[in-house]
Amino acid sequence: MTDTAGPAADTSEADTSDTAAAVGTDADGPPRITPATRVLLHDLAVRRDRDEWIVGRMATRTFVALPAAGARAVELLGAGLSVGRTEESLRAETGEEFDIADFVGDLAALGFVARIGDHAVPDAEPPRASLPWLRPRHVRLALHPVLPLLVGALLAAAVVVLVRRPDLLPGYRDLLWTRQGSVVLLSGAAAGWTLLLAHELAHLVTARAAGVPGKMRLGTRLQFLVMQTDISGIELAPRRHRLTAYLAGIALNLSVASSLVLALALTETGTTAHRLLAAALLLALLPLPFQCMVFTRTDLYFVLQDLTGCRDLYGDGLAYARYRARRSVRSMRTVRAVRAVRRGVRAGDRDDDPSARLPAHERRAVRLYSVVLVVGTAACLAFMAAVTLPVDVALLARAVRGLGPGHGLAGNADAVTVLVVLGGVNVLWLVTWWRNRRSRRSAGAT
Repeated sequence: MTDTAGPAADTSEADTSDTAAAVGTDADGPPRITPATRVLLHDLAVRRDRDEWIVGRMATRTFVALPAAGARAVELLGAGLSVGRTEESLRAETGEEFDIADFVGDLAALGFVARIGDHAVPDAEPPRASLPWLRPRHVRLALHPVLPLLVGALLAAAVVVLVRRPDLLPGYRDLLWTRQGSVVLLSGAAAGWTLLLAHELAHLVTARAAGVPGKMRLGTRLQFLVMQTDISGIELAPRRHRLTAYLAGIALNLSVASSLVLALALTETGTTAHRLLAAALLLALLPLPFQCMVFTRTDLYFVLQDLTGCRDLYGDGLAYARYRARRSVRSMRTVRAVRAVRRGVRAGDRDDDPSARLPAHERRAVRLYSVVLVVGTAACLAFMAAVTLPVDVALLARAVRGLGPGHGLAGNADAVTVLVVLGGVNVLWLVTWWRNRRSRRSAGAT
């Protein structure tokens, strides 16, 4: 249900003047809200989700989960009812009292209110979208129900070919399609980043077809440098559209890989074309295991979050893991309990279980996910410390030693390639991590 917010059509001149008089302003402060105040809402979208309603503004990608009474209040205010009339209507419908004046203030803080009485509410500049010229009508076929069937048929055909020709299954040696290490590195990097860009474009295009702006940017997930697409707003779309947007990148990788398998079956083994296709097939498949690492908020994480009905599976899981870590420190907990009792405070009051406030279905999912989060993160960081970091350091050190007039043109070219590709990725990771960290700090300070 979409509400086009605005004043009611039957508002009389007397009502308008009463509203204007009822909204006063403090010096350099927000307008005061009285029972006679009417508000003008921005274009808001509403979707029911279990026992709550998701209300959001697509332009600013701001969304909030409200109980049924809150969604009804938004509907009444959007229809032009005054604050007092909205309170009366809700009282008659539910038998409960509501402070709609405070509720309007909360809506204004979220950027949902355009005008309070005769006073315009300052509006934040909407975030920029990637490829703003791309309109939903241009890519509406991305949400066509036949498209998943075509992807499934292509995948099934590739599986049949692999069953009949298991020799086409790729291995790590397929990446070494030439003896020139620098060529392998450069071509692999170019193909890998091209596939990564196509993966994220699949998310963007599918979300844009659902009317969600979307923005692509670089990010970090633990030790990984990733490209990610912010499709905030897809929460308001139907479940089929949400899941399609979340799985679009994986579907693209599988489609590319399936097409390469079919192409491999038509080329002669041992030829340069066959080796190149095999290397490309492996590069298309390599990102898929990473998607299973749901503790790093991959595509499958958002599918899991949607299917479990959780609002913030990662954030709530992290909060619960920290809570359990604090509880596991027995000596510190005993000291806190003794001090609390001496001050007349129960020990549990100072370290409440953050999952206790969640609905039962979310609480179970969050507690289970917190185990996956801790174990997965620990294993990932341990692998980085034991394998990835030493290998990177060794390769970079070898590249530095390989520079100089005594190593020839080929040796120097390989060394420079390693330094540029491997060193560049690590520098880009650090720059991206630092930039995103500063952005989060600035947002928190604001």
